[in-house]
Amino acid sequence: MFGDLFGKLQEAQSKMKESKERLSHITVDGEAGDGAVKVVVTGNREVKSIDVAEHLLEKDNKEELEDLLITALNRALKNAENAWESEMKGIAGGMLGPLGGLL
Repeated sequence: MFGDLFGKLQEAQSKMKESKERLSHITVDGEAGDGAVKVVVTGNREVKSIDVAEHLLEKDNKEELEDLLITALNRALKNAENAWESEMKGIAGGMLGPLGGLL
């Protein structure tokens, strides 16, 4: 009984490691200000790039730039969270058999 449980635990750990590796290669983006600020993050929620339109780099646009950065980052991180949740549901479904569809 415990051997089977231990085996399932090791299998789950292995699948989690594989999922984190896959998520590190998935990128999602978020943007704000009609594309004036674009952020790309991995499925593991690591920021890979930030692109800012030239006009936002002027001194008078500091506050607008800050607001747009926050919005774009939050959108990208939400998209990454959705990718992460989808990946984890796949693992849970595989581990729980027919019950996995209930998650």
